[in-house]
Order: sequence, then C-alpha cells, then structure tokens
Amino acid sequence: MPELIVTNFNRNFTGVSATAANVVRQHMQTYDLALAGQPLPGCPTPISKSQAISLSRQRPKDRPFTIWHVRRNTEMRAALWARDVLRLPVKIVFTSAAIRRHSAFPRWLISRMDAVIATTVEAASFVPNVRAIAPHGVDTDTFYPASNRAEAWSLTGFPGTQGVATIGRIRREKGTDRFVEAMIALLPSHPGLTALVLGRAARSDQAFLERLQGKVEQAGLSDRILFPGEVPAEELPALMRALSLVVQLPRYEGYGMTPLEGMASGVPFVATDQGYYRSFAAQGTCGVIMPDEDQQATVKTISELLHAPERLETMSYAAQEAAILQLSAAREADEISKVYEDLWAKG
Repeated sequence: MPELIVTNFNRNFTGVSATAANVVRQHMQTYDLALAGQPLPGCPTPISKSQAISLSRQRPKDRPFTIWHVRRNTEMRAALWARDVLRLPVKIVFTSAAIRRHSAFPRWLISRMDAVIATTVEAASFVPNVRAIAPHGVDTDTFYPASNRAEAWSLTGFPGTQGVATIGRIRREKGTDRFVEAMIALLPSHPGLTALVLGRAARSDQAFLERLQGKVEQAGLSDRILFPGEVPAEELPALMRALSLVVQLPRYEGYGMTPLEGMASGVPFVATDQGYYRSFAAQGTCGVIMPDEDQQATVKTISELLHAPERLETMSYAAQEAAILQLSAAREADEISKVYEDLWAKG
C-alpha cells in the first residue's frame, strides 16, 4: 500500500503540473509513492482514481493512514470522497499558490483539508490551516545553463543569433499582449534577435491570439516574433538555456515558475511585479521588476540588458546560484516532508 498518493487530474501540462512533478521526482526517492491521474515527466506511471481509492482502503505499513497530496478542486473532491464518504484511512494535504480570495466552493473544500501548504506568505493569508510555507522550487538537475549559449540557440532551429521568450498560456491575464507590443517596439533596433511566444491559447482566447498575430504581421515582423505553440515539457529545458532573456509581463500570477526555471538555466528575467517574481529578482541581481503598463520602460530595460553582455553574464551566475541554494525542488520537497511526517506522527 503506498504511503503517499499525489494526484494530477489535469490532462494539460500546466504550471501546477510542473511544480507537482518537481516534488514527485524528489519524493519518489524517499516514499512509497503513487501518482494518480495523468502522467508527469520523470515520474512513476500513474494509476487511476479508482485504483488510488482501492489502494487507500488499508493502512500502509508502519503508517496510520495514506496521505493524498492534492492541488486542484477536482483532486480535493476525490480525496474528500475517499476520506469522508468511504471512510478510508486517508489524510489530505493541499498546496495553495493563489494570492487572491478563492470563490465560495473552493474555500469550503480547502476548509476540509487536514493540512494546507502555502507557497508564499501572501498566499497563506488567503487560506486556513496553513502548516508550512514552502516556495515552489526548480529541478536543478533538469534546468541548468548551456556551456555555449550561442551554440545552444543555433541548435533550436529558430532564426537569428539570440532569442528572448515569454512562456505560458496565451491570454490577457498572462500579459502576452504586453510582450508582443514590447517586441514590436524593440526588434527593429536588435537585428539578430528573435522573440518567441511559447504556449497555447484556449478556444476562448483564439480571437486574442489572432489579434496579436495580426499586429505582428502588420509590423512586418512575422519572421521574427514567432508563435511556436506549447513546448513539450521534455523539450523546454534545452530551449530555456538557449535564451538570452525571459520576459514575463502578467497582470496576475499566483506564483510563476518560468523566471525560476530561467534562473536555474542561467537566464535572467524581466517581469512585472506579480507572483513571487520580486523575491526571485533579489533586488535586481537575478532579474528586473517593471511597473505595470509601462511599455516604454520595459522596452528600454530589455534593450539595455541585451546591449550589456557583461551585466547579463553577472546576472546569469547570480540567478543560477540563487536557484540552487535557495529555490531548488529538493528544498521544497524537504519542507513538504516535514508536514507529512508531522501528520503521521500525530496519527
């Protein structure tokens, strides 16, 4: 019987999926662990929800109950069904990254958790029963710097001599339009630069995507501002370390892993003051925080960084060091383990 079941019910590989995978890869070395739902890169082959319930009917060896670690509403509901309706020996841990008030039903679900782990102090202020604050960490074995960035960029197959990118769902909340507008203003003065919009648009955001593509075409930059779509998780690390800069300009972000994955890859970032970005930036040593809706300042900052290779190199070293020493997935997994062990110890 597994002592720990980690759920991943979303078919799409999202930021939540990525952070869960980082921790699972650490914990699979420590716990008798099962992944339930959809597959995650580098993680055990998943079991079904019904199999997870079946495996939770008996107490695991040397443990008073099985812990289900959940991260989404659907996963909380399944765990509550196992614990409260089927009366199985289960305790539920929920990770919360949101930095805004949850709606009524998720609030009720969260109130039923045995333990809540918040990713930041601010996120902790929106949820009850917080047992620990554990910032998401990056897998530094997967994300690491290129030995030669120019060569790494040439291997991507994209045009130009260097690249910048924004990564995530294509929608207004993520600030994809801000990135595109900044690149339209920036690229004419940077002839070797290619800009990538990496991610997909939901059906409801297709018109938004088409408007952005129309703006790029009108500016005559369709060969330099590219929309390759969503990058498979296993291909992202190689592309990330080939970039010169990550640019994330969301209007809202709960936490935001992309700048951190860039940092581990030795790639500094420019971002708006959302999620955990200001902490990642470390007072400008690893990244630069921009004011909202100030395109001119954003363009100026990106341009100055790209024209200052020595400063970029210094930021690159600082970013990688911060990721390894302070924001690794191993460190996050250790903090989460303390919550598990405390629950088991109290029976």
